[in-house]
Amino acid sequence: MTDTPPQSQNWNAFAEQWNEQFLEAFENNVEAQARFVESWAETVGEMSDDAELSEGVEGYARAYEAWMNASQQMVERANDQLEGEDVELEEFRDVWLNTANEAFKEVMSTTAFAKMTGETVGDVLELQQEADEAAEETLHSLGFPTESDVVEVGDRLVELERRQHAVEEKLDRVLEHIEEQ
Repeated sequence: MTDTPPQSQNWNAFAEQWNEQFLEAFENNVEAQARFVESWAETVGEMSDDAELSEGVEGYARAYEAWMNASQQMVERANDQLEGEDVELEEFRDVWLNTANEAFKEVMSTTAFAKMTGETVGDVLELQQEADEAAEETLHSLGFPTESDVVEVGDRLVELERRQHAVEEKLDRVLEHIEEQ
């Protein structure tokens, strides 16, 4: 058995838990920043417009500044806790979440990001169209009805229903005319 008082054991357990969570959050932050930098470098490398490049770099710089401010805030709050201030663990989580939102907002508001997103969405829609066409051709060759076949049948049914309704109206008028005589 240890001679450590229960309060010290609680504090040690709390400090150990806090340290583990802080290190995990820090590692996650570093990994997120690394992924962000890699993605951003790829995007910047693909850009041709100097104005877009400049704006993109400025957006990244603002995002990086937000991360650095968060790191400083984390160190300050950790020191506050070590000095005895009651700091909730959720506060550390919130700092990183809020910073991530702020940093991504800085990047997402750039023309470079909008251009990249537009190009990506365009590429995805084009791939989706090609996949749909390939699936339809495959189903057709296997003798299965495709979405366009079902839509065509539905359109024909609607047209038949419209014509039937018109014929019924004409028939009703003819019958009314015969009954009047």
